[in-house]
Amino acid sequence: MALGYLLAVLATLASGSGSILESIGVRRAGAYGGRSLDLIALRRQWLYFLGLGVDLLGFACAAAALHRLPLFLVQSMLAFSVGVTATISAFLGAHLRASGWAALGVGAAGLVLLGVSAEPGPAQTLPPQWRWILVGVAIPVAAIAIYARRHHHVWATVALAFGSGVAYSVVGISARTLDLPDAAWRLVLEPAAWSIVLNGVIAAALFAMALQKGGPTGVTAVMFTTNTALSSFVGLIYLDDRVRDGYVTAATIGFVLAIAGAIAVAHYAAGTRQKEPAATPVGTRA
Repeated sequence: MALGYLLAVLATLASGSGSILESIGVRRAGAYGGRSLDLIALRRQWLYFLGLGVDLLGFACAAAALHRLPLFLVQSMLAFSVGVTATISAFLGAHLRASGWAALGVGAAGLVLLGVSAEPGPAQTLPPQWRWILVGVAIPVAAIAIYARRHHHVWATVALAFGSGVAYSVVGISARTLDLPDAAWRLVLEPAAWSIVLNGVIAAALFAMALQKGGPTGVTAVMFTTNTALSSFVGLIYLDDRVRDGYVTAATIGFVLAIAGAIAVAHYAAGTRQKEPAATPVGTRA
């Protein structure tokens, strides 16, 4: 199952580096003002689209890893992709304090414990009706966006971050239980595939809305915790995800350290800025 671990590592690296590329593309285009017109400038920023491509590659690696490794390990590694982003940012000129590097070490130690504690293997097959239920989760989660648009108090932000975490966990569960057909075209008939697409889009939208309303540290903490805890619980209880005999304590400690480290890195990296040339205002020529 070494391939599963390799795919999970590649997914983490791709997710973290893809975020950096997208961020640089947005900054160079000057498309950080929040206006729809600003986003038009992204069409000339190949780094932004390269970042999207790297993200998609990372998702493909994560989906493949989930066919071989339990959810609690892969989801924790994906949550720690924020550490990859922070590390790359530091090499690009952003200042990460000593406490941030310590948080990286804590999270990495947690991932090592999870890695040695996880029992590789495929997931238990879900009955068809449960796969359709995963698709249907997109409806109540999307309703959170409607609620949040009408309310601007702190609980609206929490609801958006929580909904994003739920949707992302459903994406992971769906990828873990996806039954790949012999013919590629039959994938459109697979409920888990629809669940991945619908819940993935909704999760990204709710996370973006949450960031507009609240600070990145709190939003990221709620999303990471909900996503990883919920998907790990479902995997262990219903999908036959397993911990090696005698490693339950190590897995528990590793899980806590990995998530705490990811949240701490997000907190310490929130104020960092990469060194980038000043962006050319939209509508002007270089």
